[in-house]
Amino acid sequence: MSTINLATLQSNTALPPTIQNSSAVEIGTFCRAWVNFNGTGVVAIRASFNVSSITDGGVGIYTVNFTTALPDANYCPTAVAGASGQLAQIWDGSATKTTSAYLFNTMFANSLAGGGGVVDPINVQIAFFR
Repeated sequence: MSTINLATLQSNTALPPTIQNSSAVEIGTFCRAWVNFNGTGVVAIRASFNVSSITDGGVGIYTVNFTTALPDANYCPTAVAGASGQLAQIWDGSATKTTSAYLFNTMFANSLAGGGGVVDPINVQIAFFR
């Protein structure tokens, strides 16, 4: 059984602490970046970690810009979004992943709810793991 020494659960950089095995090999990390933002009108960040800004590229098009670059582009974004009482989804089909930014689209989750088109959600929450 593994134990955690909370006295060593810290980071001296802007990066999250890492999880290492007994040989000091990194086997995981905590969340690298996350953001909660309003995607309608003037895009506004409500709260975030390691996100410097959100770029609005048009209806349903956003870029999350990281304060500190991620180690590579092999991270995993996970998100939830909502618009006008309807569930919206992150569309990763046209996503662009770099170490410094993530570009993605949002669209109605149910094609009957909004015609299946792109949408500017009121609430967007997205987290990045690597």
